[in-house]
Amino acid sequence: MNRITKFITLSAAILAFSFVNVSAHNYVPRTATVSDRVLEQQVYKRILQLPRYSVFDFINFRVDNGTVILDGKTISLGTRREAASTVKRIPGVVNVVNNIDELPLSSFDNTIRRQLLRTYASRGLGMYFHPIRPDVRIIVDRGRVTLEGYVSSRGDFNAMNILAHGVFGVFNVQNNLVVGKDGRR
Repeated sequence: MNRITKFITLSAAILAFSFVNVSAHNYVPRTATVSDRVLEQQVYKRILQLPRYSVFDFINFRVDNGTVILDGKTISLGTRREAASTVKRIPGVVNVVNNIDELPLSSFDNTIRRQLLRTYASRGLGMYFHPIRPDVRIIVDRGRVTLEGYVSSRGDFNAMNILAHGVFGVFNVQNNLVVGKDGRR
């Protein structure tokens, strides 16, 4: 009975993570103009407001003289198109280059996503996946895992990497986590 309760609770938590917003981090070049910096803040806020943007999506962007270049990967169908459409409506945006990839539907990858989230939560790393703007995003593409975001220590960086390698079905892990830097704005 206790196992069933734990399973139901964990399933509800995973389902809840599927519908929350996560943060989109960007690189701000030192030579950016003031107007580009203002545009970056607006693009950042709009991406966070996308309705299907989840812990399993990663959208990165940069602004160059009013042109917004979107990169990343999403699992939610329509998020790619919706991100570009939302960014185009921001005053001051001249052009949008949409390089976001939509990942193919895959029950195999979905199983890996759920197992990774469950493993991290059970090993004390669930703090990076809080409901509002998680610090870490998990991208799974055909069994290949990419970790994006920020962690507070080198130990957490290593633990996430090791745990990801231990999940059944994972072929490769690309750990792009940044240590010791707060990703929130």
